[in-house]
Amino acid sequence: MRIAFIGLGNMGAPMAANLAAAGFDVRGHDVSGVVPEGLVPRGSVADCVQDAQVVVTMLPDGAILRRVYAAAVVAAPPGTLFLDCSTVDVADARTAAALATDAGHLAADAPVSGGIGGAAAGTLTFMIGGAAAAVDRAAPLLDVMGARTVHCGASGAGQAAKLCNNMILGATMAATCEAFVLADAL
Repeated sequence: MRIAFIGLGNMGAPMAANLAAAGFDVRGHDVSGVVPEGLVPRGSVADCVQDAQVVVTMLPDGAILRRVYAAAVVAAPPGTLFLDCSTVDVADARTAAALATDAGHLAADAPVSGGIGGAAAGTLTFMIGGAAAAVDRAAPLLDVMGARTVHCGASGAGQAAKLCNNMILGATMAATCEAFVLADAL
C-alpha cells in the first residue's frame, strides 16, 4: 500500500516510521524538510500524494489541515483514503472530510491518545470518525500504529471523542493538583 504521510513532527515521525518498518511504501513530507529514515522524501504536498492510496496527516492545527487538504485532494488519485490523525476542532475535521469526499475520496478523522511514547511504540488509541468503508480501509494502518481503534461515528466524531477525553484528563489533573494542595495544607 502506498502511503503519503504529511506532518512528521514529534508524533507523525514515529507513526510514519512504524508504517515503513511494517513494510508499507511510505512517502513523507514536512515543512521542516526532515523525513525519518525508511520514508521516501517528497518536496511538496502535491508530490507526496500524487500516487498514494492513503494520505495520513498529523498536523498542528485546523488552518494548516485545511490548507494541506485543499492542495492534496486535487493531486491525489481518485478514491484515495484521507486519514487525519491531527487534534483539531470538530468543524475543521468536518471541513477537511468534506473537501476529500467532495473530490471523490474517502475520509476519516482519527485523533490519537497515547503521546509520543505511544507513537514510537505503536500503542496509540485511535478515536475515529467517518464512514465504515473508510474505517475498514484504514484498519491495516491503524493496527500498525496503535493498539486500539474506536469507531465513534460519522465525520468529526473522532475529534468530539478526543475533545471529551482531553476534558476528562484536564479535570482529573486539576482535581489531583487540588488534592495535593489540600494534603500539603493539612
